[in-house]
Amino acid sequence: MNVAEPGSAELAVLLPGTGSDEHFVRAVFEVPLAAVCVRAVTPRPVPGPMLAQACFDALDEAAADRPVIAGGVSFGAHLAAEWALAHPNRCAGLVLALPGWHGTPGDAPGAVSARASADLVRSLGVEGALAVATDGVPPWLAHELTRSWRGYGDGLADSLSAAAGRPAPTRADLSRLDIPAGIAACTDDPIHPESVAEEWLTALPRATMCTTRLDIVGVDPEALGRAAVLAWLRAGGS
Repeated sequence: MNVAEPGSAELAVLLPGTGSDEHFVRAVFEVPLAAVCVRAVTPRPVPGPMLAQACFDALDEAAADRPVIAGGVSFGAHLAAEWALAHPNRCAGLVLALPGWHGTPGDAPGAVSARASADLVRSLGVEGALAVATDGVPPWLAHELTRSWRGYGDGLADSLSAAAGRPAPTRADLSRLDIPAGIAACTDDPIHPESVAEEWLTALPRATMCTTRLDIVGVDPEALGRAAVLAWLRAGGS
């Protein structure tokens, strides 16, 4: 398999997680990547059943002239790895935060949560679902959900379902990605278990992992990006 040279990227395309948006993924990654002279591109999600394809289109466009680093948070991390598998000569590395599962979603906590959220939106509408989803959660998370879910509008339920139903790369798939990969996990995140990130770490040939905590990310979103970028550097990214 021909792969891109690890040190050849000056651009990273970062994809948001399930029901999240470009604002959060930018807050996570932009400054940590700038510190290593990599510019972050954070495409706005296209709501609806074509959500994943729109992400792939953004990666294709960015990588038209030179290899790029691909990455994202949660579902965005899955899509980044999926794209890298399809375009190994165009991906110079991976920065992956909070992968939620590998292979079929099954009863992975992230998939179960997204399916339940989609049902809630279809039943109560966006505003009604937000009232339920933000009840009792930390203020920072309530703020993120309110902004991003409203941004999806009428396409929110279909977007949540699209993410919940899409298989992530299997461990066998991940074993074919012979490029520097940095993984970030939160030790206190029940939706994105650290054990799943460790399975990605074991499967990827050239990966390292760094951890942080959700309570830190709530105050300092860049902590998640710093963990992923530091892991990528330790894996051989440059």
